[in-house]
Amino acid sequence: MSLKTAGIHHITSFAADPQGNVDFYTGVLGLRLIKKTINFDAPEVYHLYFGNEGGSPGTIITFFPAPGTRKGKLGGGQVGITTYVVPPGTLDYWENRLHNLKVSFTKSARFGESFIQFQDNEGLRLELVEREEGPTNTWTAGGVPADKAIKGFGGAVLFSANSKHTQGVLENVLGMTPIGEDVGYIRYQATGDLGNLIDIPVKDVPWGNGGAGTVHHIAWRAQDDAEHQVWDETVRQHGFGTSGIVDRQYFNAVYFREQGGILFEIATDPPGFTVDEELNELGHKLMLPEWFEPQRSVIESNLVPIEVRVLKQD
Repeated sequence: MSLKTAGIHHITSFAADPQGNVDFYTGVLGLRLIKKTINFDAPEVYHLYFGNEGGSPGTIITFFPAPGTRKGKLGGGQVGITTYVVPPGTLDYWENRLHNLKVSFTKSARFGESFIQFQDNEGLRLELVEREEGPTNTWTAGGVPADKAIKGFGGAVLFSANSKHTQGVLENVLGMTPIGEDVGYIRYQATGDLGNLIDIPVKDVPWGNGGAGTVHHIAWRAQDDAEHQVWDETVRQHGFGTSGIVDRQYFNAVYFREQGGILFEIATDPPGFTVDEELNELGHKLMLPEWFEPQRSVIESNLVPIEVRVLKQD
């Protein structure tokens, strides 16, 4: 069986300010807070998920926001830039929106595309690009109309400490296709229509350090549990140790670290975020897996309150 991932499932990052995190991703970017839960490995820390209306694979950015988290250093072994895709003809709207919300940005170009590049409130690097591919987002938040809303991920820029090895994993393990080279980057394409274009600098990037404003891991899509089992076996056959299959409530996960230092995950598309909440209730309540429910009162007392709110624009 020749496996090919459809692209990015989700990207998970560190943050230090839970309310600031919600304000930026719902109030500035207009995404939906689709799940408010905890880091299953550190239940004193939130795990917040943002995406389109239902949290479809390819739209989900997640955070571990915890007060006191050290500041990270961007570098090799990380996702360097998270790319979001917006509908054609909307970059002017997003320039004006970022300006009105006092978010500084620059413009750049690669592979014949124009990008708006900026940072979130804690320094995580993001960019917007226009593309036809991918369904429109039906969710409207923060004053962003649906016809201008972020569709989901366009892809990502990977900062590898060993670019040749990471390129080999993208092509030979994940089944992506190299489609071009431009301005010092190589581009790989996955089979999906969101989160499907991955750019990687040709040259190795000096090592970074994890912390607020950096990415913890990037997850790739597996279509179901049966395929997920094969992914775990395939990764091991390529010489990587894996975590084995881990239950993350909303998907199953397999983790491995590739030779360029980036933590990769392979995550199943199902069951999704309506497994424990109705679609219209997503993100309203702190959701805990059943094994943490007996500790709910203690867990809630250790978390700072957060709310989704509309930000004032100039």
